[in-house]
Amino acid sequence: MKRTTHLRQLLKRTQILPVPGAYDALTARVVERVGFEAVYMTGAGIANAIVGVPDINLVTMTEMVAAARYIAEAVSLPVVCDADTGYGNAVNVMRTVREFEQAGVAGIHLEDQVFPKRCGHLAGKQVIATEEMMGKIRAAVEARRDPDFVVIGRVDARSVTGFRDAVERGIAYREAGADVIFPEALESRAEFAEYAREVGGPLLANMTEFGKSPYLSVSELESLGYRMVIFPASSMRVALKAVWDFYAELKATGTQVGWLDRMKTRLELYDLIDYRRYEEYGDRFAPASRS
Repeated sequence: MKRTTHLRQLLKRTQILPVPGAYDALTARVVERVGFEAVYMTGAGIANAIVGVPDINLVTMTEMVAAARYIAEAVSLPVVCDADTGYGNAVNVMRTVREFEQAGVAGIHLEDQVFPKRCGHLAGKQVIATEEMMGKIRAAVEARRDPDFVVIGRVDARSVTGFRDAVERGIAYREAGADVIFPEALESRAEFAEYAREVGGPLLANMTEFGKSPYLSVSELESLGYRMVIFPASSMRVALKAVWDFYAELKATGTQVGWLDRMKTRLELYDLIDYRRYEEYGDRFAPASRS
């Protein structure tokens, strides 16, 4: 089954789809091994962890697609990708969709911020006109070659023009053809509930940490009517704190021995990256190079 079709089937269930964020192919493999059914490629994670810059459109479409391709090739799960503002106007969005499709991902989300965008939970955001974003969504829908490729419309208006405008934009973006609506930075459980009642249809919730939204569990969001929930940068934050603490202790003590029980072993890492499979390829196809 195509991964695009699989994602659509997952979104048709009444059961919510939790989608952890990955910022590289290795973390995506962990998402799959733990047993999740889809993986989310975080734009902030790619910007922060791979490029070392803030999430303010400093990473190009080409760089994001390259990262998406690595992740899609590393797992068998449907991959949903952050495509920022589409990297330009509606015509640019058409190429963006086709590039992500060719990378093997199952869907992308496009946001209605102006370029350059800001983190969705920081002050100072600006949004484009509703009609302009509707044009971007229509362009994305028309550009996809696979009709099952999922187009998600992200609404950043809540903290800019208010909750009511965010609701109206969600309805408009769905009418323009968005398969899923993603209301960013809602500020209370009541807002999540009201948004679901008024906009309806498949909705995506973002449970990022230290932002404007309350921490709602997967089951709570399911009860409110949401079909997908992402945890975009959680693993990156956990990993960064662990790496920071480890390096601080290594600097102080000069040894890593105290951390061995908190590391994946060599064998566990090799299992995760299918090292044995590549050895078998060598045995079959290039035995002379292994002698």
